[in-house]
Amino acid sequence: MKGLDSIANKILDDHFKERFDQLIINLSIVGFLIHVFLVFLHWLHVLPVDLLEGSMLTNPIATLYTPFTFILVFEVYLLIYYLPSSFTTFVSKQYEIISLIVVRRIFKDVSNATLSLDWFAYDYNIQLLADLVGLILLFLIIQQFNRQARLSPKIGLSERIAPFLRFKRRISVLLFAAFIGLTIFSFLKWLLETYWYLTEQISEVTNVNWIFYHEFFILLILIDVLVLIVSFKHIKNYNQLIRNTGFILSTVLIRLSFSAEGLINIIIIIFGVLFGLVIQAIYNRGTVSSGKV
Repeated sequence: MKGLDSIANKILDDHFKERFDQLIINLSIVGFLIHVFLVFLHWLHVLPVDLLEGSMLTNPIATLYTPFTFILVFEVYLLIYYLPSSFTTFVSKQYEIISLIVVRRIFKDVSNATLSLDWFAYDYNIQLLADLVGLILLFLIIQQFNRQARLSPKIGLSERIAPFLRFKRRISVLLFAAFIGLTIFSFLKWLLETYWYLTEQISEVTNVNWIFYHEFFILLILIDVLVLIVSFKHIKNYNQLIRNTGFILSTVLIRLSFSAEGLINIIIIIFGVLFGLVIQAIYNRGTVSSGKV
């Protein structure tokens, strides 16, 4: 356990966070330039049309998809970084990640949009409009959730809560290791699927929007449940237990969105985040009115 504590001190250190931030910024720039270069090669007919999903190489706007992918990677790290200190912030980061996934998808949808008088005759246009409206609602709901989180009564550190904090730090180390492993696995799997697709061994590849995050949100649900179960030993406050359970249900709803397409997808995401906001607001109201933390 001391080994996990030592690693936790390193990956949860502010200096490590700053260095990781700089690494992601540099990778975002490099990734963006590579994507632009691939688009240029495609225009020169050097690359196969189906190397990436259609518009990913035919429209320069789609190049914004790549740097946002790296930004999402840093958001995942921040989620891990805040897990030991605040479960509410941990959940908030999950909401921010799903909203950034929607933003990234919008850049992809914009490149597929058809500018014509019969705008609503095209599925891509309808999806783009739904994602734009959905992003506005998500941004508003997440802002309100963070506001409610700041208004939430704070629990002072005590001897009974200290072991629980140590447990969450150790879980953060395991989650960070899983994050690195899953990132490498997802990237290699995508490369392999792309090769099989180009060689006509398979008819389609995994939706690029859900690569990594499809499996990662399953992992988050498991982590949420584990933290909740262990918290029963250290936290006896009913309101807080119900709130944390509600957060897990919210994450489950977000995970379900990965199995949905079109309008249903964005509706489930919005409802999942809105559910978390309502749970937090009810928790604040009940805690303040009862005078208990």
